[in-house]
Amino acid sequence: MADDATLQTTRTPDDTENGASPNGLTGAPEPNRGKPWYKRLSLTTWIFIALVLGVIAGVALQGAPEIADTYIKPFGTIFLNLIKMIVVPLVLFSIIAGVVSLEDVKKVGAIGGKTVLFYLITTAFAVTLGLIFANVMNVGAGYQLPSGELTYEATEPPSFIDTIVNIFPSNFFQPMADATMLQVIVIAVVFGFGMIAAGKKAKPVIDICNSLSDVCIAIMRGIILVAPFGVFGLICPVIANNGIEVLRPLLWLIVVAYLAMICQIVLVYSGIIKAFARMSPLKFLKGEMPVMGFAFASASSVGTLPINMECTEKMGVSKEVTSFVLPLGATINMDGTAIYQGVCAIFIAQVFGIDLTLGQQFTIVMTAVLASIGTAGVPGSGMIMLAMVLQSVGLPVEGVALVAGVDRILDMMRTTVNVTGDAAVATCVDAMQKRLAARRAKKAAKAA
Repeated sequence: MADDATLQTTRTPDDTENGASPNGLTGAPEPNRGKPWYKRLSLTTWIFIALVLGVIAGVALQGAPEIADTYIKPFGTIFLNLIKMIVVPLVLFSIIAGVVSLEDVKKVGAIGGKTVLFYLITTAFAVTLGLIFANVMNVGAGYQLPSGELTYEATEPPSFIDTIVNIFPSNFFQPMADATMLQVIVIAVVFGFGMIAAGKKAKPVIDICNSLSDVCIAIMRGIILVAPFGVFGLICPVIANNGIEVLRPLLWLIVVAYLAMICQIVLVYSGIIKAFARMSPLKFLKGEMPVMGFAFASASSVGTLPINMECTEKMGVSKEVTSFVLPLGATINMDGTAIYQGVCAIFIAQVFGIDLTLGQQFTIVMTAVLASIGTAGVPGSGMIMLAMVLQSVGLPVEGVALVAGVDRILDMMRTTVNVTGDAAVATCVDAMQKRLAARRAKKAAKAA
């Protein structure tokens, strides 16, 4: 089913004439001698070229980071602003269109239930992996506390009741102005249900929402074309400002966190893709490469959403699933952040000479899973979530200051894990829904 869907979504009548491969997949074009070499390179290739060039330029500008901040960073900022501009209307109209396309409230509940369950389970695996790697590799070994007092002031995390209340907006426009994505999703789902309930009377509104969703996707594709310039502008200042000096004292922390995050992708995501989507993990990871490259450079899950929707649909995931599952995942699914919390909690405990019991580490798992949903719409959620986890087991919250200097380096990889997890869940949910539909069709045919 997935292969057929991929062919349907990527084949055009003139593919063979334009130099595409005989199987009709735009992701595997054959060389076209009539085009310049730079036009034959895929967007994925250009993004990774920009990433490498950005790193090289950043290293070259370490002695003068103000040049990178003044003349290069604005390109990345403008690109990220364009992405953020389109994300809110894209999420709003895509989810409305996705809910309405399902037509049946029960079907929405079935997809939503599978999605949330997948997200919770993968997040639990993620934080557990982080704790295992941090303990086995002794993440805090050899680190000396810096002289002077730690100056980090923790932001008080919202209570569970406040989190539930804050999910439901009191104003239609304010969540969109503030880009409070969880509230935007609630608005979209409520209006989608309302259109289903209104029946034929809602058809003009449904047509408008579908058209606006298509317009947002067209704008998104235009913005993605300049992604290499944005990636270069985002990564170069990071390297120029941080450099090797900042990384060296916390290098082992970064190594442990990165290894745990890579294992989350290679073991957990590949495992569920193989088991539930019945797809080759290599095919999935290859299809996600543009998403992972952009996520690593931008460190923005929401900013990566448009590219993620594009790539998952090219892999055969239906639009009704991507328009519902991916925006939800970009808001509440934070597997990379969960790994970061587990590794950093053990790191801070070891630095301060505190031994955590198995019970306390289990508390970290539970708190991190709940916090991944609870602080989704809060700016700087990674730090707030870490503070919440530290408080749950009595660790000094001031320890967050120890990892604040390399938070951006860690954020790049944890964002990559976050968005890859969103795509993996969307692919699995879509495959399960297609198999369920096939079984029902077969049963109905027998009954007839």
